[in-house]
Amino acid sequence: MMLRLWKWYQKCLVVHPVKTQIISSGFLWGVGDVAAQAINHSTMQKHHQNSDVAEEFKINWKRVAVTSMFGFGFVGPVGHFWYEGLDRLIRLRLQLQPKSMRFVATKVAMDGIIFGPIDLFVFFTYMGFSMGKSVDQVKEDVKRDFLPALMLEGGVWPLVQVANFRYVPVRYQLLYVNIFCLLDSAFLSWIDQQQDAPWKQWLKSFLALKEEEEGRS
Repeated sequence: MMLRLWKWYQKCLVVHPVKTQIISSGFLWGVGDVAAQAINHSTMQKHHQNSDVAEEFKINWKRVAVTSMFGFGFVGPVGHFWYEGLDRLIRLRLQLQPKSMRFVATKVAMDGIIFGPIDLFVFFTYMGFSMGKSVDQVKEDVKRDFLPALMLEGGVWPLVQVANFRYVPVRYQLLYVNIFCLLDSAFLSWIDQQQDAPWKQWLKSFLALKEEEEGRS
């Protein structure tokens, strides 16, 4: 069953590469949001263990649809052209040997410096406006969520991408990323649902304190 599904995906990828990436991205980001809602519900239940009435988990399908549209409209098409273009740029313009240490390191660096921050910024901005928030509210959400997410993802995605750029053919690199995006979408949705969680406040205060100390020195 899995082998037939994989062959079907390969065929779709050859015939309709962009459409296939768009559909798979939208699906995976939607599944990731369901996982994020489940995680958030479980966390809330643990914090209210003494409650007489345990709330039943109900999926917010509107939020799932909104998150799926981010996969459809941004991750799929932009990710497809990003990984294809990045490979051509480094191979043809920079003329680095494919799979060499410099080749992989350059890809990882450019992906982390350019695509990663843009992806996060677009996600939090899009989610804010999709939920009917004002411009000022969206700005506050981005200020609250962007740095924590960037720092936490910064410790994981480079390792993921080293394996991707070293061992995975360019044709399947977005598929590889999309699989990890299942976890990433759950993580980002969870970050967004956390609102002003204590750990965010601590991180924000820590960064502010660090900037203040650097300013004094």
